Amino acid sequence: MIDTVLFDLDGTLLLFSQANFINAYFSKLGNVFKKIGLNSEAATNAVWTGTKAMILNDGSRTNAECFWEEFAVRLALTDARRKTVEDACDDFYTNEFDSVKSVMIPTDISKRLVKSLQSRGYCVVLATNPLFPACAVTTRLGWIGLAPHDFLLITHYSNSTYCKPNPGYYLEVFKKVGKTPNQCLMVGNNPLEDMSAGALGASTFLVTDCLENETGADITAFRQGTLAELEASLSSMPNIE
Repeated sequence: MIDTVLFDLDGTLLLFSQANFINAYFSKLGNVFKKIGLNSEAATNAVWTGTKAMILNDGSRTNAECFWEEFAVRLALTDARRKTVEDACDDFYTNEFDSVKSVMIPTDISKRLVKSLQSRGYCVVLATNPLFPACAVTTRLGWIGLAPHDFLLITHYSNSTYCKPNPGYYLEVFKKVGKTPNQCLMVGNNPLEDMSAGALGASTFLVTDCLENETGADITAFRQGTLAELEASLSSMPNIE
């Protein structure tokens, strides 16, 4: 029986075009790099190479360690200089990152859906691809009126050692929340990253409002629909005693 619902964040609970988000995000982050004396273009490129390192992480260290080690190597940063950059980024995510909220498509469904599941006894997990620090996830959750305490677990780059679609990511999540795959429903907007949980035995639902399907994968076999249709579907699930 399903008693746990895992939600992706970007493009799923938080509705926006990934391209619009990336453009706005890097525009703001580039200014942060300039303020602390980094070459904006070189630092942005280092973010991408650091992100790739996280995606390829083999579980031997945290994603945060993968990212910052790669970032520092690319820019030849000393440990002290790296710490300065990391602190500046955390400050950005906690404060200025809110300005990126303008790319969001407003919806009340996400908060209502999470709160409803909680009230009916379900465990709710924010299974966002762990490429960002916890403070960045917290800020983005605030855009839809939610907070870390609304979830049993939130994945971020400091508490994860894999990324989607690596099955290790989902196995790590299942272990942390003490659930088997067949107790879980994974909800996301990417057939590769999110629906891959199905191969491990989890149920899945593909949210189509802001579908991300860069590879053109066949999605006809997936249970799917809009966020509103998901809400209607989950409302028929029984309360957990």
